[in-house]
Amino acid sequence: MEGQDKATLVIGVIGADVHAVGNKILNYTFTKAGFNVINLGVMASQTEFVEAAVEADADAILVSSLYGHGEIDVKGLREKCDEAGLNNILLYVGGNIVVGKQDFNEVEKRFLAMGINRAYPPGTDPMLAIKHLEEDLKA
Repeated sequence: MEGQDKATLVIGVIGADVHAVGNKILNYTFTKAGFNVINLGVMASQTEFVEAAVEADADAILVSSLYGHGEIDVKGLREKCDEAGLNNILLYVGGNIVVGKQDFNEVEKRFLAMGINRAYPPGTDPMLAIKHLEEDLKA
């Protein structure tokens, strides 16, 4: 990301999820990688993600979920972003984003169909998301 302004990320844990540890790790990792991070913390709504992204002129929204309801909680997020004028914002979702053990290839297809740019299974190294952010922000 040399020679360009730091990209701004809005991160947080969506819905009724209160799992804070992963969120703190992501905040630290993205900040250390040179991103400008706005961390909404836990129990953030879609509206809070969108409003923060508009206010900060964010480049990406990264949604975490660990309690298994991420698929339900992010449904309609792309449309809310588009309505707010965030048509090109990157949307990433990661964690334990569905209930039960499911084939992640199928899970990922459902998230991509909802307009999510990238979906990550539980235990994904945050460095992969950083690599993807750098690639996607250049594109």
